[in-house]
Amino acid sequence: MGGNIATPDLTLVTDLTVHVLPPIDVGTTPHGMRRVVPLTGGTFSGPRLNGKMIPGGSDYQYWRTDGVTEIHARYVLETDTGAKIYVENTGLRHAPPEAMERLAQGLPVDPKAVYFRSVARLETADADLAWVNRSIFLCSGARFPDRVEIRIFEVG
Repeated sequence: MGGNIATPDLTLVTDLTVHVLPPIDVGTTPHGMRRVVPLTGGTFSGPRLNGKMIPGGSDYQYWRTDGVTEIHARYVLETDTGAKIYVENTGLRHAPPEAMERLAQGLPVDPKAVYFRSVARLETADADLAWVNRSIFLCSGARFPDRVEIRIFEVG
């Protein structure tokens, strides 16, 4: 059973570094602690995409009562050729309670101690990059006090 189903593989597309401002704490809502993290720009480089992040995106988060942070970031990338790519990146981040507390305070945490995975949907009008409209992208991330680093892989 399942012998005819392809096993997905991952191909590195790019590494993204995102510069962030301190989170805007909305407070504890019925879903958990709600935060919005302003994204002020960044750069990306890799085997398939290179360029910069346009300032103005945000990462909409809530810290659930079970210690998991749900993330939903929306932003625009601009490639070196000027093509624009709209990105919606949704995922989960969790770690031992002491590591999550350090993240909440904006303190450094060893990225290996944190599970930070997401699924990105990319969308563009650029004909040369139409392949991004037809694929799913998995990401692995790391949060630092002043930035987020994300590795973006195409699922094949």
